[in-house]
Amino acid sequence: MSAEDARDRETKRAASRDIDRSPVANADVCVVGAGPAGGLVADRLAADHDVVVLDAGPRFDPADRLARQERAIRPSYDRPDVWDVGGERDAHANSGEWFYPLNHARVKGVGGSTLHWQGMVMRLHEDDFNSETERGVGTDWPIEYEDLRPYYAEAEQELGVAGGSNIDNPYAPPREEPHPMRPFEPSYSDSLFEEACEELGIDIHSVPNARNSEPYDGRSACVGYGTCQPVCPAGAKYDATVHVERAEERGATVIDRAPVEQLEHDGNDQVTTAVYATPNGETHRQEADAFVVACGGVETPRLLLLSESDEYLDGLANSSGTVGKFFMDHLFAGAGGTLDEPTRQNHVGFYTRACDQFYDEADETQAPFKLEFFNYAGPSPVGMALSGDDWGDDLLERLRDGYGTHVAMGGLVEQLPRSDSYVGLDPDRTDDRGNPVPDIHWNVGDRALRTVERANEIQRSVLEELGTEVEWVAGPDATGPAYHHMGTTRMSDDPAAGVVDADCRTHDLDNCWIASSSVFPTSGAMNPTLTIAALALRVADNVRERL
Repeated sequence: MSAEDARDRETKRAASRDIDRSPVANADVCVVGAGPAGGLVADRLAADHDVVVLDAGPRFDPADRLARQERAIRPSYDRPDVWDVGGERDAHANSGEWFYPLNHARVKGVGGSTLHWQGMVMRLHEDDFNSETERGVGTDWPIEYEDLRPYYAEAEQELGVAGGSNIDNPYAPPREEPHPMRPFEPSYSDSLFEEACEELGIDIHSVPNARNSEPYDGRSACVGYGTCQPVCPAGAKYDATVHVERAEERGATVIDRAPVEQLEHDGNDQVTTAVYATPNGETHRQEADAFVVACGGVETPRLLLLSESDEYLDGLANSSGTVGKFFMDHLFAGAGGTLDEPTRQNHVGFYTRACDQFYDEADETQAPFKLEFFNYAGPSPVGMALSGDDWGDDLLERLRDGYGTHVAMGGLVEQLPRSDSYVGLDPDRTDDRGNPVPDIHWNVGDRALRTVERANEIQRSVLEELGTEVEWVAGPDATGPAYHHMGTTRMSDDPAAGVVDADCRTHDLDNCWIASSSVFPTSGAMNPTLTIAALALRVADNVRERL
């Protein structure tokens, strides 16, 4: 069944349940998007204010997660099929130098990207907030690490993070409080990597994970399904339905399958209405005193660009002309191969050890980067079985000899903001509602590509020290995105240089905030979700102060 067919079936089910998707009267806050940012904002505000959350996708039934896991491990399904991504609704265009496979790793639905993410949650480093000053490239954020530090701690508590201390990882930014849970134990292959790294003088340390290493917040500890990306059937890995459901318990109204197609404003620099559609073809208008746009790094600028008006001819909140500009992602660097001994790969669905040793060496010529020691290298038993023509005892022997002998490393590299890397609207193609689809115009600079090569050198040295026969390298000519969409409504003190101010409130509209990685002025090289969560909590506090 295609993603579009699955969605049609779910739409008919929803219609048969006669779900009320009418606007909420006298709403204080309208949140657009029910992912991690929208969920946290709604949860924090719902106890004291009337909050409505609008999400473009469905509310997935938790009982279906085992079936989605089965899709994930069957080679006949592509990754987007797991969460029903594809078809006209999710159409997009690519006009940049680099192809961007947007639908490979996104989810439209309550919970958003956290339904399929891997769950790694690191803080940005101090110099990431002052790239222009400290490294001579990029731009400085209008806030410092210390401004976000207490919110980082809160976000770790809210998501539930298992992680080590600064003694374990001396390269991490300063912190006083421990992570809520103990870190995950190193895997068997981690011990192999550790021996090789010790010989090379490379430090290895634990990784903060937004998954339970012990029971936490009413959710079980990780039970080792190993399919974390793209689905955790156990609920041990955090996803935003935790906060969406908590917000509902506190009085918030969550409306799914309600894509917002336009934000309207009055003549007093106030957003007044979110215009949204429903599965039965109706269009509704949700009014509120305050609006928080939390649609991610692609759909947030798209919504603003779709909301053009006589006053904002180039899109809402776009007097600076920067909506959609400075699209960034992390570049992937990796290498792997096989050993003549078992590595016990694919028993753990996430990585448990990393290296940040080289991160703060960044300057004008080298980007910050981190290294990852994988626990999931090589094909699965199902993939191996399908790769040959043998059966029975011959197949069993091949699986015994070949499975679990792979080893690999990965890494993320910062991409600098560029005005020629952007999200726009495609003039020729529309989605299932007749709206222009997003056009991803992704360009990558030489600094990032040089750094990918530098990361590859270190990865090769570790693998060769292990005795690995290196069989593949994801280098400058074979790199791709980590699917971390950043920068497209960036934060700036200067209204002419960005879309939102230091509080993530739009420069042009007094009652509209953006809670998203789209506000990042630079990307650093750390996975963005913890920073998204910290900023979302900060946005919620700012909205509450102004209501």
